[in-house]
Amino acid sequence: MSDYRIEEDTLGAVKIPINALWGAQTERSRNNFSTGAKMPLAIIKALLQIKRSAAIANKNVGAIEESKADLIVEAIDQLLGLDDEDLRKDFPLVIYQTGSGTQTNMNVNEVVSHVAQKINSKIEILPNDDVNHGQSSNDIFPTAMNITAAIAVDELEESAQHLIDELKKKQIRYWKTVKIGRTHLQDATPLTFGQEVSGWISALEHDLSYLKLLNTTLGELAIGGTAVGTGLNAADGFANEIAEQMSLVYEHKFTADTNKFYGLAAHSGLNVVHGAIKTLASDLMKIANDVRFLASGPRSGYGELNIPANEPGSSIMPGKVNPTQAEAITMAAVRVMGNDVTVNVAASQGNFEMNVYKPVLISAFLESAELLTGTVYGFADKMIAGLTVNQTRMKELVDKSLMTVTALSPHIGYHESAQIAQQAQKDDTTLKVAAIKSGLVTEEQFDKWVVPIDMTNIEEK
Repeated sequence: MSDYRIEEDTLGAVKIPINALWGAQTERSRNNFSTGAKMPLAIIKALLQIKRSAAIANKNVGAIEESKADLIVEAIDQLLGLDDEDLRKDFPLVIYQTGSGTQTNMNVNEVVSHVAQKINSKIEILPNDDVNHGQSSNDIFPTAMNITAAIAVDELEESAQHLIDELKKKQIRYWKTVKIGRTHLQDATPLTFGQEVSGWISALEHDLSYLKLLNTTLGELAIGGTAVGTGLNAADGFANEIAEQMSLVYEHKFTADTNKFYGLAAHSGLNVVHGAIKTLASDLMKIANDVRFLASGPRSGYGELNIPANEPGSSIMPGKVNPTQAEAITMAAVRVMGNDVTVNVAASQGNFEMNVYKPVLISAFLESAELLTGTVYGFADKMIAGLTVNQTRMKELVDKSLMTVTALSPHIGYHESAQIAQQAQKDDTTLKVAAIKSGLVTEEQFDKWVVPIDMTNIEEK
């Protein structure tokens, strides 16, 4: 018995694995493009959902027979009911294929058609004429792009909020825990750890607000534009019904009331939203670096923070603990920054009526969102949640700092205060000893003026 069957498309006969649910166009793509990762399953699922809604919309406007529409819906429901491993078996195509995503669109059309024939062989379901009715790869693929991107950003927003919530617990707990501040990597005046954490929180809250504001642009769907944006062969009301269904399925507001020429040729929404994702990545890099540097040591570094011991830190050094969650999230941030270049360049390649960098653009976008979502949860739950302060070390560094001299400046002047700090550094003594030795400040005055907690201008929380 042969391991292959023969199917034909407009270019001729094609040999296809006997048990494969795809057809001739998928097989051609599988043979012509084999390099790189597979098309994200999120895109496949979105295309299935869109085609399910398209079948219903076409039925409602009388564009296809009711029996065909119902069979398409049944076939898609069967596919959507599969787990990811089983679903992937029939969607083998890679990202680096045609730049419109046409071959993945046809992959979906062919698989739905074959599943429908297995359910009811008496009703012929054709990939192009029935499953793809009223659609073009040129409008359906960017529609799937925006839908998957919007949902990925929703999930990223949830993870960012979770990290904010964990950091707020630390802000409250350590609101009055005084430590030395640092600017230019050098000692500065005191602040509290709670205040320091509040700065991290504010950065993330700003990033979250940017994402929420910009995510709305991803709700604009290209569906209904068909080949070049004119809507040729799409029935009236078809696109709007699909957008309404997508809003219900994904619990996210989508609209088809858009400029289709823009929707096919430009991906500005994806570009600008990814810019906000990159901004979040930049701030996460800063926060994670602060945490791991402040936790460095524990005896020969800053040593101000104690981090959870999640796994052994070395294959040769017993007892070593490393800031692995910080390392993971900063590596993810680096990847996002690289992906932003890919998204920027891909979005710029709208030639006339069509952008043909769609698969690589959405792949980079989804990777960024998913990487940050996962590593943010890990950082929040496995690093921040278990983070504690080494208060003894913080006090020691504040007491040794020369920059508390700033509190003397209003009383004895900037120049004289600088001389006291420089003398303390030269003599390797404390600031208090140098101040009293200068004759400009008494011990009583020093103790009254140089009070680290007062220097923080702390407010009650």
